[in-house]
This record gives sequence, C-alpha cells and structure tokens, in this order.
Amino acid sequence: MTAHLLIGPLLRRVVGDRATVWVETSEPAHVRVEADGGGSGSAPTFTAYGHHYALVVVEGLRLGTSSTYRVLVDDRQVWPSTESSYPPPTIRTRPADDAGTPVRLIFGSCREATPSATARRLPPDALDAYARKLMTDPQDPSLRPDLIVLLGDQVYADKTSAKVRRFLRRRRAAGHDGPNDQVVTFDEYTKLYLESWRDPEVRWLFASVPTVMIFDDHELIDDWNTSEAWRRDMNQQSWWEERITGGLASYWVYQHLGNMGPDELAVDPLFQKVTQVDDATDLLHEFGRTVDNAQQVYQWSYSLDIGRTRVVMLDNRCSRVLTPDRREMLPPAEWNWFVDQAHGSYDHLVVGSSLPWLMPPAIHYLEAWNEKTAASNRPWVAATAEKLRRAVDLEHWAAFGRSFNALGELFRRLGEGGDGAPGHRVGAGGAYASPASISVLSGDVHHSYVAEVDFGTDVATPVMQLTCSPVHNQVPAFMRPLMRFSWSRAAAHGVRGVARSAGVHRPAWSWKRLAGPYFGNAISTLVLTGRDATARVDGTDKDGNLFSVAEVPYPR
Repeated sequence: MTAHLLIGPLLRRVVGDRATVWVETSEPAHVRVEADGGGSGSAPTFTAYGHHYALVVVEGLRLGTSSTYRVLVDDRQVWPSTESSYPPPTIRTRPADDAGTPVRLIFGSCREATPSATARRLPPDALDAYARKLMTDPQDPSLRPDLIVLLGDQVYADKTSAKVRRFLRRRRAAGHDGPNDQVVTFDEYTKLYLESWRDPEVRWLFASVPTVMIFDDHELIDDWNTSEAWRRDMNQQSWWEERITGGLASYWVYQHLGNMGPDELAVDPLFQKVTQVDDATDLLHEFGRTVDNAQQVYQWSYSLDIGRTRVVMLDNRCSRVLTPDRREMLPPAEWNWFVDQAHGSYDHLVVGSSLPWLMPPAIHYLEAWNEKTAASNRPWVAATAEKLRRAVDLEHWAAFGRSFNALGELFRRLGEGGDGAPGHRVGAGGAYASPASISVLSGDVHHSYVAEVDFGTDVATPVMQLTCSPVHNQVPAFMRPLMRFSWSRAAAHGVRGVARSAGVHRPAWSWKRLAGPYFGNAISTLVLTGRDATARVDGTDKDGNLFSVAEVPYPR
C-alpha cells in the first residue's frame, strides 16, 4: 500500500545547522526531508501499536537563512501538497554569531480540539489566529517566533469531542474497558492528536515554526498526581493501569520525542531501542507502566539554549513526590538537575512550568492552607481537605510548599548575583552576574496575567510570572468575578488569616499583578533583546483575529 502522511510534518527543534522533523505515516515507509539551498536527512519509520512514526534529523542547513523544505515518503513528495494555498513551510536557522539577535517565543496552554471537532461554543482558537497572522508575511521578524512553547493540555483525554465519544462507545461495546467518554489505550490517544493536529492552520504553523511541549493533567486525567490518596483511589480503577501506560507512551511519541535535539536523540536509550526493533509496542508499553510506578527513572524535564536565552521546561506532574509532609513538585535528583541548568552563561532565564508558580494571592493561601489540613492527624479533617483539593484543583506550587519556597529562593539568589552567588559567570574565571531577566511561563488556570516579584532585597533581576491560558477553551462565566476578587488585597488578607491558623507562614517575598486577568482565548509573546525583555498578551476577537490585551516591558 502507498504510505501517506497522517500527521505532520512537525518542525520540532532547530539547533545550529540541524533540525528535527516529526511525522506520522499511514504505513511503514522511508521518510526524507530536503531543504532548498542545502540540508537534508532521512529515516525509516518505527512501528508501535500499529502506528508508524519517523523523526528525521536534517543536517547541513545554511546558518542565518530561511529555507523552504519538502517531505518525501518512499521518494514521493507528500508535503507541501501541490494543491496547498498556504505559504511553503520553511526552516529558519539563526546566524553563526547570534548573541545579539533577538529571541522571540510564543506560548500558551489548554487547547481543546479544533472548532469543527468540539460541540462547545468556544471563542476562536488563538493558535489558529496566530497562524493566520503569520501567513501574511512568514519572514517578518516581528511576527515569526524562534520557538512555540506549549505548556500543557495539548489534548484532553478526559474531555473528548462528540466524534471521539462515538468511537469510544463502539470500543466499549466491543469489550474494551474504560469510561465511555474518556480515552484509555494508546490507539485511543492517537485519535486525539489526529483530531487536533490536522487543523489546517495549526498544521501549517507546526510545520513552519519549531515547537516544544510539556504535559499537564488533561493529557492523562484531571487532577493527575494531585496527592498520594488520589493515586491510591485511581489504582483501584480496573482501566487505570492501561490509561497511564498508554498515556505516557503516547505522550513520549507525540510530544516528548520532539523535545529532544539531535545530540540528545543520539544518546536517549528509549529512542535507540524503538528505532532498532521491528515493533516497539512492548517496549513502549513497559516504559509507560514502569515510569508511572517509579520502577524506571525517566526525566521529562529538559532544557535548551536559543542565543543568549536559556529555556528550562519542568515536569510539574509525572514525577511529583506525594508523601505527606514531604510533598515536592520535582524529586531531589531532578531538582538538582534544574539548579544546574539555572547556572551557566546566558542573559535571560525562561522557566516553562505548566502550573503557575505565582497564583492570585488569595488562591495561594487557600492552597497552602489545604496542603496543611490535608496532612492533618484528624482523619475527618484530612478527608474533607482532600475532597476540597480535588473539587477545586488546589494543586499548584503553593500546594507543594517546599518546592514553592525553594524555587523562590533559587530565583532570589540568582537575581542577587555577586561574587560566589549562583548565576552566570562573566568571562573566563570572572565574577558572577545576575541574569537580565527571569520569566516563568505557565498556563492551566484559564486566564492570563503578568505578575512581578518583589523580594525586598537587592535583587537586580526582574522576576516575572507570565501566565497564558487558554489557547482554545474557556472559564465558566460565574467564576470570573471570583477569580478577579482573588487578586484583591481584601481576599488575600481574609484567606491569609485562615491559612495562618493552620500554621502557614507568609512567603518571604510578595508579588503584584501588572496586567490581567484576561479570560478570553489568548497567545502570549516574550521578546528578549540584549538585556531587555517584553511580554505581550494577544486575545482573539469574535472574528478570530488577534488583538493586543497587554504589553509589559521589563526591566521597567
């Protein structure tokens, strides 16, 4: 049978004169990518669960150029289509000496399937809107980002479209265990990606701009790893082991595999194994099963550099330490890795965290209070707090107090700079200097805002929380006044008093909102030029066009 593209191409990483391109094909095939003006690469597909994938490393690209490219499957061009009305896809490389070249990132989270796939009446998709805007002039440096950063809920395993639910009902009637409206197996997960990533505008955007991703809970299930008690309850579900196994295996194939650059792919043990066997189903099934129950250590967090900017993406979900009184967002070994990444030679540090580090102050204190009470020695108090935790999603950094404080302390020490302090070294053997900026990019909470930290010390570095959510979803209207009120001093004062009664201490720093909250669909941009930074939030109007919601330069 003739193989064709099911999904892709996705341009995932561009590193120097190399790039990685991910595809899914309908049949086993040989995939080749050719760039005009030089640069090519090829790879055979690997097979898992009856599906076929390739990650092609393109080498020999010219630096400082933008090259159109084409994808061939078994020597037949399949992309771009001769019938396409969209601009041709391109791979843009940065110049050899790119220290002075601005870095532009766009980011967001929480994207339900395309408008045609969901029955809900949602505001226009911000990622579609950005793609259409970029299509007007794909080479415009003020529009074209260096990287798209997707911060979780790229697909919704527990909130499926009508089309996927019809498929699931047929599967359940045939004897496949699981809820009628939620995916469980690897094959069921593939339907979510097929539905979402074949959106024409998004498909063009992903083929033209490098993209990195990290999961949040809805890639698996709402409240994923919110507590030790939650894990015990989920393990009693007959379908849960298959759900977590298929979810993690599919996330590795569809999202995480492309997060790795060419050098990391060359040494990743799992990638080497799946590309060397006839069928990787058993390998990926065992991987998903053992990673979830900690029989196998796998680090989902990763880092990359673009010019003088360091991007570190953190796993906020899979590897949490859930032991009461020792809850941590990252296990010790991964935290130490993150601290190492926060040191080095760079100007700007960008931390991707699917969950905001800084929430509205009233919600922060509510979550900190809940963590304390859920660990109570009185069973009825702990049980009530656990129910509240799951009911209203009290699971952000504030609900992992040890990690919340450790992250702030790391940022404070980085921002202070000075001799012997953590930060980046200026020149060989020189003194330490503070970064020009520290930005935490987050999503999850279905509203967008910009907040700034005040450490109350000699911290020269601006430390910012940039939250952008949702890309294509919405928060119920009745919740919006409550969420606005949660930013107020009155709300913070009241909830802080309750939290204090449970032994919650006031953080060693404060933060203030500079922009937002904005509740519409949005995509945000972070532009880093020299030692300056600017964050911008763009929303979508009823016609699906972008409009400016806020623009915040820093340092201010």
